[in-house]
Amino acid sequence: QVQLVESGGGLVQPGGSLRLSCAASGRTISEYAMGWFRQAPGKEREFVAAINWRGGIRYADSVQGRFTISRDISKNTVYLQMNNLKPEDTAVYSCASDRRRLSTVIIDRGPDYDYWGQGTQVTVSS
Repeated sequence: QVQLVESGGGLVQPGGSLRLSCAASGRTISEYAMGWFRQAPGKEREFVAAINWRGGIRYADSVQGRFTISRDISKNTVYLQMNNLKPEDTAVYSCASDRRRLSTVIIDRGPDYDYWGQGTQVTVSS
């Protein structure tokens, strides 16, 4: 059974930083693309970033240059380093695993991911 567990969310002031973690079990992240998505109250879920099995990376335009996705294969964990946070980054952040094994195409659509974590709240406010 595949499980994804996020951690690292919290309250931070504008301009601050947070690092989210997504620990995976039941699926090897070195064989599947892993993505981060977020959903703010009253808004649709949106793609944030993803890393494929080869280490290729894609970011949403809104976070490019501020967020960094990375992974530690030995820990089967994916990270999202978030710097220069803005109030509009406030959302529940969830990690997800692409349903396709060894795919090099990085997809930004939620339905292409088959396993999801429970989400972690990130609030950016002064």
